[in-house]
Amino acid sequence: QVYLEESGGGLVQSGDSLKLSCTASVVTFSTHAMAWFRQAPGKEREIVAAVGRNGHKAYSDDVKDRFTASIDYVKNTAYLQMNSLKPDDTAVYLCAAARTLSVPPITTAGDYNYWGQGTSVTVAS
Repeated sequence: QVYLEESGGGLVQSGDSLKLSCTASVVTFSTHAMAWFRQAPGKEREIVAAVGRNGHKAYSDDVKDRFTASIDYVKNTAYLQMNSLKPDDTAVYLCAAARTLSVPPITTAGDYNYWGQGTSVTVAS
């Protein structure tokens, strides 16, 4: 059974940084696309960052220049470095993996096959 586990969330102040991790079992990031999504209370799930074929990356306009997605293929772990956090970044952050590797990376939630449970990030003003 595919297993994705996020960690690293917490309560931070506006302007702080946080690094999320996503550890995968069964699925390997070298053969699967991966993405970070987030869902704030009362809002729809939205893409944050995606990594596709050959490490190509895509970011939402809200987070580009502040967030960086990366993958340690040896550890089979994905990361999301989040800098200059804002209260609007408050959400549950979810890691997802897809069987399709593509360029550009897929950014639609419905195209992802496997999901973690999420880690909560709260940014206080």
